Amino acid sequence: MSENHIRNVIEAALLAGGKPLQVAEIAQLFDEEARPEKEQIVEGLRALETEYADRGIELKETASGWRVQIRTAYGREIGRLWPERAQKYSRALLETLALVAYRQPITRAEIESVRGVAVNPNIIKTLMERDWVRVVGHRDVPGHPELLGTTREFLDYFGLRSIDELPPLAELKAMSDINPQLALPALADESGVLVPVAEGDAEGVAVAASPASEPLPEGLPGPGDETVYV
Repeated sequence: MSENHIRNVIEAALLAGGKPLQVAEIAQLFDEEARPEKEQIVEGLRALETEYADRGIELKETASGWRVQIRTAYGREIGRLWPERAQKYSRALLETLALVAYRQPITRAEIESVRGVAVNPNIIKTLMERDWVRVVGHRDVPGHPELLGTTREFLDYFGLRSIDELPPLAELKAMSDINPQLALPALADESGVLVPVAEGDAEGVAVAASPASEPLPEGLPGPGDETVYV
């Protein structure tokens, strides 16, 4: 089987899959008797990654696998394909998410201690409903408070392979213009046609953890300006 054929199958699968794909999942798409080795599939992915280097789309590896998405630099223009307003998130929610991401595992009391205000229960509820935050254990102190941590879905949404890829806090001052990443495609509309959905940028969470003297974004990037105040 030629390298070109392997690369073309990989590309087609990533565009049609509607979700990040693992190398093992891609391998199962080939006939058993002609199935390429894992190394060949990885080489095909790397070749596509290089091929997309100067294009409007990019190949990105996240916690759940590989996906094709719109390059961040073009997110503002492509976002105009969806004129309806997407939800944005309040500063309080972003700060809470950032503390969980950077200091996990962390309790609600510890979040309140850092922020200096009580955590609105709706914030934690919203983060859990988005599958960005989950209970990962309990602190061994009186009351055994819940320990909060981020999820695989959080990593996928922000285009990260692991939590170690979050921008260092020392670099936050250089972050100002937050644009969305657009997964291509992400889900199906009512007619069954696959359409992309706006994705966030890891910097959106990182900036929310910046010092109080630095301006914070009103919410995660995306078309429209509706903000969820929780």
